[in-house]
Amino acid sequence: MQIGIDRLGMYSPHFFVDLKDLAEARGVDPNKFIIGIGQSEQAVAPSSEDVVTMGANAAAEFIDDIDTSKVGLVILGTETGIDASKSGAVIIQRLLGLPEWVRTYEIKQACYGGTAGLMTARDYVAAHPDKTALVIAADIARYGLNSGGEVTQGAGAVAMLISANPAIMTINDDSVFMSRDIMDFWRPVYTDLALAKGKYSTEQYIKFFDDVWARYQQQTGLTLDDFAAVNFHLPYTKMGLKAFWTALPEVSEDKQTALLDAYQESTVYSRRIGNIYTGSLYLGLVSLLENDGHVQAGDRLGMFSYGSGAVGEFFSGELQEGFARFLHADAHREYLDSRQRLSVAEYERVFNNKVPYSADDYSADPQYLSGRYVLTGVENQERQYEERPE
Repeated sequence: MQIGIDRLGMYSPHFFVDLKDLAEARGVDPNKFIIGIGQSEQAVAPSSEDVVTMGANAAAEFIDDIDTSKVGLVILGTETGIDASKSGAVIIQRLLGLPEWVRTYEIKQACYGGTAGLMTARDYVAAHPDKTALVIAADIARYGLNSGGEVTQGAGAVAMLISANPAIMTINDDSVFMSRDIMDFWRPVYTDLALAKGKYSTEQYIKFFDDVWARYQQQTGLTLDDFAAVNFHLPYTKMGLKAFWTALPEVSEDKQTALLDAYQESTVYSRRIGNIYTGSLYLGLVSLLENDGHVQAGDRLGMFSYGSGAVGEFFSGELQEGFARFLHADAHREYLDSRQRLSVAEYERVFNNKVPYSADDYSADPQYLSGRYVLTGVENQERQYEERPE
């Protein structure tokens, strides 16, 4: 039985800061951000956006086109949870109008949470082939204003419906994964700002890729020649390239060129949205499928997932006949082009205007409400969500 991704949706806040503007405000050569890091724009999440609203908005792209009575599992992969006990998945279930006879929960392992959810959903469908599973990878990456990681912030979500006989891509049963207890990146419970050892984290990312890729080749007998493209977890678009360069010498120059061309297409959306942690690998997949005119049915795609702390996994998928009919390329491009560009000063105001780490009531600024689902505020320590007219 083939199992994989039947539907794909994505969402990112309606506001962004141009990284040329940010570089100039920080007294940095813009090319350091645009070329050196590989980022052009960065999504900015107002306080009316969290992983619940973004995840629900991503799933809303296809929720009205599927049989929701078949959904038996909802998983939210995130490292930007809204509560230390209650999962955001159960709120997403309610907002989307899904049946109550659904298992819902949240998974955390840094940027690996989306892949953990995907693989769990695959196993669920294997045991329940008449059911589907909704997996949402959503995050808001925050390092702080004027911090070393400021240029690698971002916000967004990717939603995936997992089913038997999927319309978009099968998930092959060929995963290689590994875990090591390291301190390259973490976020203590008392803050929404991440702590990172930048150089060390990059080294570990590359090391994990090299190790799982070598073992994957040993176990499957496959090489880069067997792949039409390889997608990477993208904290910033140059990160994946640093790992990819270690494997590319294995193939001919013509194949290297083809793979690098595909890689660039997989980074189009990330370059404009920024880091979305658990969703970054899958944002790259959406970008590849919607921007690369060369990938076609039957192509094998590689997927490298990494979550600091750390877990790495490499697996593959195969594109299905007619997959392009279930994408939203035009709508995504139009949406990204229609976003509101913030000045650096306004970006800083929005960044600092956040739901407080306290028991105080809070109201979101109404001028920044956007999307079908929004967080209007907090009353008596309960988050208030609302569905807005489309």
